[in-house]
Amino acid sequence: MSVSWLCSEELLAQTGAIRRIARRAVRQAADGDALPPGRSELLRLANRNPGISVADAAHELGLAPNSVSTLVTKLTSDGLLRRDRGESDGRAAELRITDAGAERVARWRDIRVEVTARAMARLDPADQQAIAAALPALARLASGMEAT
Repeated sequence: MSVSWLCSEELLAQTGAIRRIARRAVRQAADGDALPPGRSELLRLANRNPGISVADAAHELGLAPNSVSTLVTKLTSDGLLRRDRGESDGRAAELRITDAGAERVARWRDIRVEVTARAMARLDPADQQAIAAALPALARLASGMEAT
């Protein structure tokens, strides 16, 4: 196996572990307020992209449009998301996060950032600097993955 293959495999394993730990921290702090991963991903996506269509959300999340519609229905009934009529096409739905949804997304972000910051603070300075130095390369990697 090539070095890039092994490095890629390890990168995915470690970033997966970081995401699982962050999700667990949110679930533990949420006191029953946590959502299943698909719903939380859609809520965060709608927060980043106000007015996104169901079709575009499905494409972005790699899900079938009917699966996203089901998630939208649940988030709407929870009062976290609104399904508005499209401005240019009244038949199309635009997804917009509610104030309650935005508060929840911000709370989740703050928990994930706090858990990560505490762990980063326990690392030695060389590890902290190495992670900080890797961030631009990781952003380019993410962009390159999106392009493929």
